[in-house]
Amino acid sequence: MQVYLVGGAVRDELLGCVVKERDWVVVGAEPAELERLGYRAVGREFPVYLHPETQEEYALARLERKVAPGYRGFVTEHSSAVTLEEDLLRRDLTINAMARSADGHIIDPYGGRADLHAHLLRHVSPAFAEDPVRILRVARFGARFADLGFTVAPETMDLMRTMVARGEAGALVSERVWRELDGALSATSPQCAFEVLGECGALRVLLPEFANSSDPALGLRALEAAARAGSGNPVRFASLLAGLPSAAVNSLCTRLRVPNEYRDLALLSGRLCESQGQYPEFAVADPPLLLSLFEQTDAFRRPERFAQWLEVLTARREAAGLTADKTATLVDRLRNGLASAAAVQLSDVELQSHQGPQIGALLRERRLESLHATASLGPALI
Repeated sequence: MQVYLVGGAVRDELLGCVVKERDWVVVGAEPAELERLGYRAVGREFPVYLHPETQEEYALARLERKVAPGYRGFVTEHSSAVTLEEDLLRRDLTINAMARSADGHIIDPYGGRADLHAHLLRHVSPAFAEDPVRILRVARFGARFADLGFTVAPETMDLMRTMVARGEAGALVSERVWRELDGALSATSPQCAFEVLGECGALRVLLPEFANSSDPALGLRALEAAARAGSGNPVRFASLLAGLPSAAVNSLCTRLRVPNEYRDLALLSGRLCESQGQYPEFAVADPPLLLSLFEQTDAFRRPERFAQWLEVLTARREAAGLTADKTATLVDRLRNGLASAAAVQLSDVELQSHQGPQIGALLRERRLESLHATASLGPALI
């Protein structure tokens, strides 16, 4: 029995990146042998075991055979006769098809090390075309390693275009599409994932609402700005889609089963960042309009979502070429206005002398007075 560190851990070690996860391949063993050593079986589709101490994943070397369309149309074959090279051959990219032995020797049968130096994302074999998920994985790696200068090899891009033309991208199930896209959103340069999908034609299949929108380039610039600011994934997603009509956002989110937090922020951002034009600039100099903005965004009950919307607003304005100083002033005034209005409290006497809707109306009146008085309100920023 021989054990090798494989895949992303080897790649990241060679790149000098932090290794977050270690996967291992076991060659020359049968399931019973691992079980006798205390490994616990967890794989449903093929033999994967957890190490009894480290809990890291150890998979028996295996082969894969395509038997049906889509990314689930595979059968796996494993035995002690499967070699390490055969196991690595089934992987997606050459940079992920390397292994390290116990003595530190790098096994690189398909040129992964050379592609690391050349900063290329290149498929290992024609079998790449059998799994449409690999289109999404290439896009995600493109986003993750863009800051290191990685690009998709021309022959791999051509193969991805062929896969899209054959309809393979349309066979992907929504949960898997969203999982990969959400991973891409977390990357340093998430906009690069969508650029890769656009170049191979998969964007129009997977995200037609965005691909066919009036200005997808603005959305990509906004996504880049949100990532540069360190915003979380919901803000990045909303920054990307804020220019879409609500119906398009709902359609996309329903199909891909996007979490409600992402969807709600994207819908809110679409209403306020685009369709109302310079509404926030007018609002900071108009207390009734500003209070209406806070009420529309449910800012008093959900200040955290309002803060996220301000991040989206900042990213969209940067993408549109508006100056950072002007945006910072606007955001400060919106924050100060909300803090001033949210701090308003009715006295016990007022609460006792009013009932039901009267209390709400009085609270709104007091908040409006506070906004009129607050020093944060200055001239319109238009």
